[in-house]
Amino acid sequence: MATKTTLNAKNLETLGAPRLAELLIEIATGNAAHKRRLRLELAGDHSSAEVARAVRKRLGSIARARTFIDWKKIKATRLDLETQRRMIVETVATDDASEGYELIWQFLNLADSIFSRSNDSSGSLMQIFHQGCVDAGVVAARAAIASDVLAEKIIKAIQGNNYGQFDPLIGVMADALGHEGMERLKTLLLEWSNEPQETPSEMERDILGWSGAGPLYEDEVFGRHRDRTIRYALQEIADQQNDVDAYIALQPQETCAAPMVAADIANRLTAAGRAAEALDILDRVDDRGRGSLPFEWQIARIDALEALKRPNDAQAFRWQCFEQSLNEEHLRAYVRRLPDFDDLEAEEKAFDYVRNFPEVHQALSFFMRWPSPADAAKLVMKRVGELDGDFYELMNDAADMLGEKHPLAAMMVLRAMIDFTLENGRSSRYKHAARHLTECLSLASQIEDYSGIEAHEDYVARLMREHGRKSGFWNQAT
Repeated sequence: MATKTTLNAKNLETLGAPRLAELLIEIATGNAAHKRRLRLELAGDHSSAEVARAVRKRLGSIARARTFIDWKKIKATRLDLETQRRMIVETVATDDASEGYELIWQFLNLADSIFSRSNDSSGSLMQIFHQGCVDAGVVAARAAIASDVLAEKIIKAIQGNNYGQFDPLIGVMADALGHEGMERLKTLLLEWSNEPQETPSEMERDILGWSGAGPLYEDEVFGRHRDRTIRYALQEIADQQNDVDAYIALQPQETCAAPMVAADIANRLTAAGRAAEALDILDRVDDRGRGSLPFEWQIARIDALEALKRPNDAQAFRWQCFEQSLNEEHLRAYVRRLPDFDDLEAEEKAFDYVRNFPEVHQALSFFMRWPSPADAAKLVMKRVGELDGDFYELMNDAADMLGEKHPLAAMMVLRAMIDFTLENGRSSRYKHAARHLTECLSLASQIEDYSGIEAHEDYVARLMREHGRKSGFWNQAT
């Protein structure tokens, strides 16, 4: 139950308006973002027109700014942008959709300015602009913007999509555009594709870089970028119009044999009730030199088989994929479709297959993901000599999982990492190996029977004999 000092709206209301006002002034002092938010709220208390004026003024200031936005300023910038976006959508557009429409586009057009002077490695700023695209679609529909006008706006945005800020735009504008708007946008894209590209003379061509095939000319790079942009946009329109054939026709023929592209096409064909064609596309994939085809391709093939009412073939393929990759999702899907009691037998058969899988680390990873600590422990004890301590993340996670109920197996995993580090003289890992040795000591107190395996004291003594001169390790281990 919340106490009287818990920070929630109900408790804060008891302070009364005067005291809350004083606290807000105190909190906002020295914080420009908080001050702007309070001013917007004050404007909103009067009318949406006041909010619109305040937002427009702030968007103009952001557009004119030239200061670099380093990682320290990202949070404040994100808060500022989110405040403006919410005010546009929740206050202005609710009262005046046309005004909201103009402002949300002004907001979206800030993207180039923001990304040209920032490093958005977290992607948090991009998320705000993508949400802005979603908002623009909703507001455009509410404002009943003419479809041809909207199409013109969207084509300009796509042409200036320098940072990917407008990637979701066509999809989220589908309702506002309608069929006529989509057709108009398609026409505009085709007209853009037919516009001649200027080819500078050899002396005037700018070189952006070099590849194995020679120089990378700026005009060629930008030309290819334009072609890809148009193709992706037309494919998005095809998706929105449920036109699978148009989508496929836009895919370069030479890439259709690539597994991920084939899976992409097959998923659309299956969804359109054309699973036989989907299966044909998938089975024409070039798998030469591949150990196994990607998971997405496998799932697309399974979905096509199920759609064709071939459940036995789908089950056989699930098992085949599991045997190739030990992917637990395939096994779970396989087991779920079995009758009662058959599922337990199938799971045990699968586990037995995993225990004898040639690559022990792949097998160990499977038991950790399932998860089955007991089976992971049995695998470790049975094949301890195959463990490679260089697989640091896997070994570390395995030791953590096994430590509580399977201390001997956990110790064997830790020893594998210690042995690798010392035998290969990996001094950068000495501190980790020393910590692992301390963990082994802790586990030793839980082990009553070593089952013929070297006891902890004997193991430490052997390390001293074989690696006693590695002072960098022993100084941290004692």
